[in-house]
Amino acid sequence: MCRLEATAFSRFNCTTILMTKLTKLNEWAVLTQHQQAIAKIHLHDLFEQNPTRFQDHTLDAGDLWLDYSKNHVTQQTVEHLCQLAHRLNLNEKIEQLFCAGMVNFTEKRAALHTALRNRNQQTFYYNNENIMPEISANLNKMHAVSEQLRQGSYCGYTGKAITDIVNIGIGGSDLGTSMAYEALRPYASKKLKLHFLANIDGYELEDKLAKLSPQTTVFIIASKSFTTLETLTNATTIKQWLNDPKAIKKQFMAITAKRQKAIDFGIDANHIFAINDCVGGRFSLWSAMGLPLAIAIGMKNFEDLLDGAYAMDQHFKSTDFNKNMPVMLALISIWYSNFFNANTHAVLPYTQQLRLLPAFLQQLHMESNGKQVNAHGEIVEHTTSPVLWGRAGSHGQHAFHQLLHQGKHLIPIDFIVAINSHSQYKNHHKQLVAHCFSQSEALMLGNNKQATQLATHKQIPGNKPSNTIIMKKLTPRTLGALIALYEHKVFVQSIIWEINAFDQFGVDLGKSATAKILEALEKKQKNNTVCQPTQGLIDYFHRYTHHS
Repeated sequence: MCRLEATAFSRFNCTTILMTKLTKLNEWAVLTQHQQAIAKIHLHDLFEQNPTRFQDHTLDAGDLWLDYSKNHVTQQTVEHLCQLAHRLNLNEKIEQLFCAGMVNFTEKRAALHTALRNRNQQTFYYNNENIMPEISANLNKMHAVSEQLRQGSYCGYTGKAITDIVNIGIGGSDLGTSMAYEALRPYASKKLKLHFLANIDGYELEDKLAKLSPQTTVFIIASKSFTTLETLTNATTIKQWLNDPKAIKKQFMAITAKRQKAIDFGIDANHIFAINDCVGGRFSLWSAMGLPLAIAIGMKNFEDLLDGAYAMDQHFKSTDFNKNMPVMLALISIWYSNFFNANTHAVLPYTQQLRLLPAFLQQLHMESNGKQVNAHGEIVEHTTSPVLWGRAGSHGQHAFHQLLHQGKHLIPIDFIVAINSHSQYKNHHKQLVAHCFSQSEALMLGNNKQATQLATHKQIPGNKPSNTIIMKKLTPRTLGALIALYEHKVFVQSIIWEINAFDQFGVDLGKSATAKILEALEKKQKNNTVCQPTQGLIDYFHRYTHHS
């Protein structure tokens, strides 16, 4: 049983803060000195010096396997990095995460995404209440609704059979679900089509509606706050497009933490799914936000997704840091960001099914750790989240890999590949895997053996680091493990950087600025609350707007 109050870890005393800073500075100094020594050694030479290097730097976490041997690390590096994690009480912070501690310290609440996939149904307390019955009830409701829709009906709807589901959401209410749906398309129903509407651009909405029938489409408004401008604008336009109050009652659902707002919009109370306020959008796939995915792939497969994430949770909770896959991914990323001054990180999945994974991970990493103020209210002295980017392989080999191989940038890379494919064209898959393995080898070795025989502009130094994450096959379970792996990586990074991975005040700032600018665009009058260059942009818009 896990029972900790949300306020249990909210207090820091001056002595603790001072000691934490001093020990971190000491470990930081040790790592800085170590980096200066190891940076002079080529990756190729690290393998020459240690015949068992590959075996020493690979990890198994059940459904996933990690090769991190092609990195500028030795066993000594791992020891130093793990020592830093211990000094910053990572074990204690992991316990807080899984026991509803106040890890979201700026908003004074827990982060409950791990409870959503708590598959052994252990008692899980938050604010003195066991939250597992509520989570189970939500899953049961998802199961009932998903089965009805997969059979072509929904809550007494007696029109034509339902053929299309549209998820209306953006950010965390879109990226995880759409990514997982693309990844698990082989498991999806052939009778139902799942669509995602996120952008407020009217072109996307128009394109979607042209393919849909009002009589056979169900719409899901996914908005935790039920105030997101893009989502509500799209939903309101669709409501007008349906032009039938009865249809709106039967064909709209909502996933939100603000039930009354959804009812006020016109949605039947029975069609509203709750999401706890302590579940952040970018961590919400495991909640009712995953309803569109459950409808598409079936509840059994959705539960397999939860099982995979739960298995990674158990690995993360119970494994020593030097064998812990999320911890090692996080520490290696910090090693490059803070000691090698690497400002970006590439994720290159060598499977077309995971083509949306980089976009999902962009939000997970940069919205979580794109911060500059630590837990003590101080501006941090080091960089935090690197800029994350990527594309499905092997597209990049004919685009940006030139820079990876010969550019001056140091860009750590995660290659992700499945040994077995869902495609019938097995020879294609062998070529895809060969490309993945060859790219990591070429990045490491370059063409140094032939360098003396080549013109300078043809010389490729190698020595570029990468991880390779392998799954036997992309299934709901392995996808769940992969997503949880990166969630925990992000959390570990936030602990080392001493920042809050669960707030997003930068996002909120941009949202608040939109309302006053929209008012100025609509009224064609100057707005004294906007800055001079913004007013200039508004004036230009008015000058050249075409009015029908």
